[in-house]
Amino acid sequence: MNLPNIVTELVKAQNNFDSTSYANCFTETAVVFDEGKTHNGRPEIKNWIDKANKEYQATMKPLDYSEAEHTLKAEVSGKFPGSPIVMTYYFEFEGELIQYLKIV
Repeated sequence: MNLPNIVTELVKAQNNFDSTSYANCFTETAVVFDEGKTHNGRPEIKNWIDKANKEYQATMKPLDYSEAEHTLKAEVSGKFPGSPIVMTYYFEFEGELIQYLKIV
């Protein structure tokens, strides 16, 4: 599977529970939408993923990436009901970084 470099870095950071590296995959003004909540800017994104890492200890296994749609389907496993589940990550990019991410 041919993932954009920044998506590969995001997956690596998630699987290493590295909140700082995860947040650094995003622009300063990026927006993340997950679990019905919006997280604005890199500091909020870092706080959100740090809390999620501690609570869920989720890891990602990429299954499919659509270059046309900028979507990643990934099997997510962790300490949450129904694990593992397949989630879809919708990306918008700005340069080499992520500007927007919606996880459903």
